[in-house]
Amino acid sequence: MDGDSSPATTAATTVDSIADGLKNQSLDNNNHNEDTVSQNRVNLKLEELKWDHSFVRELPGDPRTDLVPREVLHACYTKVSPSAEVDNPQLVAWSDSVAELLDLDPQEFQRPEFPLLFSGASPLVGAMPYAQCYGGHQFGMWAGQLGDGRAITLGEVLNSRSQRWELQLKGAGKTPYSRFADGLAVLRSSIREFLCSEAMHNLGIPTTRALCLVTTGKYVTRDMFYDGNPKDEPGAIVCRVAQSFLRFGSYQIHASRGKDDFGLVRALADYCIRHHFPHLENLSKSDSLSFTMGQGDDSVVDLTSNKYAAWTVEVAERTASLIANWQGIGFTHGVLNTDNMSVLGLTIDYGPFGFLDAFDPSYTPNTTDLPGRRYCFANQPDIGSWNIAQFATTLSTAQLINEKEANYAVERYGTKFMDEYQALMTKKLGLPKYNKQLISELLKNMAVDKVDYTNFFRLLSNVKSDHAVPDDELLIPLKAVLLDIGKERRDAWTSWVKSYIKEVSATSISDQERKHSMDSVNPKYILRNYLCQSAIDAAELGDFEEVRRLLRVMERPYDEQPGMEKYARLPPAWAYRPGVCMLSCSS
Repeated sequence: MDGDSSPATTAATTVDSIADGLKNQSLDNNNHNEDTVSQNRVNLKLEELKWDHSFVRELPGDPRTDLVPREVLHACYTKVSPSAEVDNPQLVAWSDSVAELLDLDPQEFQRPEFPLLFSGASPLVGAMPYAQCYGGHQFGMWAGQLGDGRAITLGEVLNSRSQRWELQLKGAGKTPYSRFADGLAVLRSSIREFLCSEAMHNLGIPTTRALCLVTTGKYVTRDMFYDGNPKDEPGAIVCRVAQSFLRFGSYQIHASRGKDDFGLVRALADYCIRHHFPHLENLSKSDSLSFTMGQGDDSVVDLTSNKYAAWTVEVAERTASLIANWQGIGFTHGVLNTDNMSVLGLTIDYGPFGFLDAFDPSYTPNTTDLPGRRYCFANQPDIGSWNIAQFATTLSTAQLINEKEANYAVERYGTKFMDEYQALMTKKLGLPKYNKQLISELLKNMAVDKVDYTNFFRLLSNVKSDHAVPDDELLIPLKAVLLDIGKERRDAWTSWVKSYIKEVSATSISDQERKHSMDSVNPKYILRNYLCQSAIDAAELGDFEEVRRLLRVMERPYDEQPGMEKYARLPPAWAYRPGVCMLSCSS
């Protein structure tokens, strides 16, 4: 996929411009939701939260409420209450900014009973808990019914700005979807999910959020490496927050069960559009969402005539934009199964994720993904396309869209991804326009010399657009990341920096302006796995302060934060041991 203009590219511009005009209530970027929050802060007690239960009210549920593992048929959810055992649960960390989204008074975190409420041991007034039914492709193979095996949704909170936020306890106990598992979570994985949810949001990447993290006071047995050596680990529960936890697999499961359940796929699509894509409800011909995919009248795709087609295309575009952001920031999800893909275009389900340290396109943080590396960093864009194709096929199977519309959604994914990725890489390098050769050469050099991805781009903004700098001084601004390179590699980097200076000096932008712009998209601080592990080690001994400190640092990833420089250091040698740089799905 190249950046050349094409009918699809022109169509993309039209789709984007129309959609931007319509998306008054959409989730395009989580940051949008918080711009106006602090102006009229409402502070409610937990008992005063305005609960709604649209998912339960508007969609069919399981008539049974027992926890027996089973196939749940003709239903989108099962009502089930949290059941994890607790013994003096403790509040590990919390997010004031997520509390703001809910209109929750931050003083509520200090209530003595708060850990009991958010471990599920004491019921929250107004909640109506349930577990969602969904399926999915896991590592490319259809896995059938999966569902919320240890996540229990408490309900939706409507805030004073009429925004809907779903609260979910992860690790709160068994559900009918738990299969042979215990429905619990350990502190190790819960700290990682809590911190990364908030870190990704503050990086400007769409994501589920996290309100709080509590220990249960009980131990959970886990075999981290699946090698027959299980051990007891502290249990924990994280409260996840998102406008919806609907996944690609939420639709796949019902379509897979045959035509008797196609109505469920339609009902779920209607529900999602009504609450989360309302701008698609009343499209008219004047919106000009018609595109040609080939020759002849039968090749025209008119998105205004089918809201489900318009919705599929927007899901594809949001997914493309999300994964472009991951590639730009150096994030590897690790488990891009279709049940881990949000229809809102959010990063969801933080398991064995990892941010790039040394640049390695084949990096996968997931031991389960070896040796095939299906979900490695470089494969994520193609996996996103494959997953969108599965989603579109599901809607086509359920007769909501036709084959042309399904193909168009996949095409739009590819075009949108390239548009977003090229624009982002152009900003990261401070270039006046996209330069494929310069960027490709850079990434090749970084891979050869295993250059730290985050620190390189942060330091690149210090390179001056001055042709008079002697060759032997060109690499000085980058010396902290160009380690142990010989003359041949030094010459290669010097040549690249010369090309880079030529490119950036072709504009009227000053070095200072370019640095400011580059630093706003190239973070100084990312949630490296070794930083997580340091916080986990302390927390497992009962000291939660490092978790809280790390959260504070990750709240301002683009700022210099004097005194916090140790959090931007290259990983120490111990960071490359299994369980730190690579993890399993065991959590």
